[in-house]
Amino acid sequence: MNTPALTTARAQLRARWAALAARERRLVLVAALVLGAGLLWVVGLAPAWRTLATAPAQLAAAEAQAQQMQALAREATSLRAVAPVPMAQAQAALTTATGRLGEAAKLSLQGERAVVALKGISGEQLGAWLAEARAGARARVVEASLNQTTPGLYDGSLTLAVGGSR
Repeated sequence: MNTPALTTARAQLRARWAALAARERRLVLVAALVLGAGLLWVVGLAPAWRTLATAPAQLAAAEAQAQQMQALAREATSLRAVAPVPMAQAQAALTTATGRLGEAAKLSLQGERAVVALKGISGEQLGAWLAEARAGARARVVEASLNQTTPGLYDGSLTLAVGGSR
């Protein structure tokens, strides 16, 4: 791959190099070494150093995420193991849980589905109601439409699958 232009360029560089004084040659070599060391640091060593520095934090985050996923898997397994409740009992449990919310919730039962309209319910009340509905009626949310009206209060509706329906 020795083209005439490359051969000519090499010859010119050799001639310039030979024309430099010994001190100038040393300065050019030192500058080339400094430039090479900087390039090696920027391209090769700094990214690896950064990776080594951030690896423990990333590993801890991944382990925490894995533990959370294992906890969710255990919860899902335990929920699958719970026996379904009869539809009448599930609807009664859901009616009782909704009754505790007072005027903030209206329940509409539609066979294996239930629709709950919510107005001005707090996040804590909603969480407690969902836990009770899931435990007592084996209800699970299949559709949710909630809007935060004021800080901490929500309006909207939830559609639930009631009883052991999958």
